[in-house]
Amino acid sequence: MANFTLEVTRLGFSLMQSVSPRLAGEAAFRLFCRTPSARPKGGKAKAAHAAGVAKLAGAEQFTLPVDGRRAHAYRLNGGALGRRKRYLVTHGWGSGMAYMADLVTMLAATGAEVIALDFPGHGRAGGRFLHMALAVKAIAAAEGRFGRFDAVIGHSFGGAALMVSASAILPDVKPVSAERLVLIGSPSEMQWLFTDFGRMLRLKPAAQAALEDVVQRITGRRLEDFDAGKKAANIGKPVLVIHAEDDKEVGAAHARRYAASGNHVRLSWANGFGHRRIISAGPVLNEVVAFLAEEDIKKDAEIIPIFELPARRASV
Repeated sequence: MANFTLEVTRLGFSLMQSVSPRLAGEAAFRLFCRTPSARPKGGKAKAAHAAGVAKLAGAEQFTLPVDGRRAHAYRLNGGALGRRKRYLVTHGWGSGMAYMADLVTMLAATGAEVIALDFPGHGRAGGRFLHMALAVKAIAAAEGRFGRFDAVIGHSFGGAALMVSASAILPDVKPVSAERLVLIGSPSEMQWLFTDFGRMLRLKPAAQAALEDVVQRITGRRLEDFDAGKKAANIGKPVLVIHAEDDKEVGAAHARRYAASGNHVRLSWANGFGHRRIISAGPVLNEVVAFLAEEDIKKDAEIIPIFELPARRASV
């Protein structure tokens, strides 16, 4: 928020919470869920967006209903091409698939069917509203529409949503059934976001509690239950975590929490790429593709040829 807008917003919440902390908390949640405009701002963002749109221009496009809202999906290498590996790609908060087109097209170049998902309030999905439960339901809608995924790859908020889904944290939403997960610059839990948001608005304890109570009312889970780092220990599937120690939006401690959950989690540092450039960095893209190919390599190694030796002739 711009300084003037932030000060006006703080004044409004100061007055509101003095009258009703509950109403202030509910209003804060709605503001928390308001997504940025999908229109790129600045020359670099406009150029990156235009390049991404061009790369995805040939993809099939689908609308997925999600709780009265909608998600948008691109599909590459789908349709009548036959069964092949199927990957799901999700984006971060305020982003969209146009900004992840390098990763999407590189995955498609391997021959895999790739589903690239714009969450509600992002990209071509339209709207200006999203929260974690909606994102997880959008992931379930994508699997329901396109079928089981062999692997899922997410950046930032999108990676956290994949982990929340895979961990079956939401009681009434079918978890994604992928065999491999890739998390790029992803947070490991949600409490810090709400704490920082409440601090920014200068919410008092009662209003802050009301804000966090909305999460439980909507999802059936307390805010502290959305701890994907802790839940990662129970995933039992290979997880690749790629993070930059210079990430200023999602601290490196989140990556370390994931890595501490077990030997099935591999941590790879992509230092120097920060939070946003990491999704189009060549070394990162190559590592993702190599990680996804490991399953096939392992299967090939497990095929042990059996040769029938010729019968030995009896001596005369």
